[in-house]
Amino acid sequence: MVKPAVAVEELRAWEPPDAAQAALREALVAFCLARPDDACLRECEPGHLTASALVVDAAGENVLLTLHGRFHRWVQLGGHCEPDDASLRAAALREATEESGIAGLEIGEHPLHIDVHPVTCSLGLPSRHLDVRYLVRAPEGARPVISDESADLAWWPLDDLPPDADTVPEMVALYRQNSSRS
Repeated sequence: MVKPAVAVEELRAWEPPDAAQAALREALVAFCLARPDDACLRECEPGHLTASALVVDAAGENVLLTLHGRFHRWVQLGGHCEPDDASLRAAALREATEESGIAGLEIGEHPLHIDVHPVTCSLGLPSRHLDVRYLVRAPEGARPVISDESADLAWWPLDDLPPDADTVPEMVALYRQNSSRS
């Protein structure tokens, strides 16, 4: 299981793109320090860290989104940390691989974006997801396979995202900003 101390190291190694993301990072670090035993466990009722992936195709022109089976919105791939996840980064890659059915995904070294949002989790209790999101690149010719967690799975052009794509446009903007610097 992702240890909160490991999550703190991952978050502190990341340079947030702006003051708002830096403030969220500090809030997640403080949460982990205050809850050293359960910050990454879905059973942590006040909230818990989750890991997500903005999956971009090899050409960098499309993003893979899932029509979430419970929330009925187009969102990035991701979810809860599991016992075998050594880090948030590992959890994000595992979730992206499981939910996309794509082998050979490559994940960025540091987070791309973080978000905190209210959710009624699988335990049926109101909670918060403290979501750490990574950029993930799919190999050339990748073909996704819908998992049990998705109502649908589709590549969306970066310039034509679905209107209910939650915070995906923010992540796409950060991806483009980072790509233009490379």
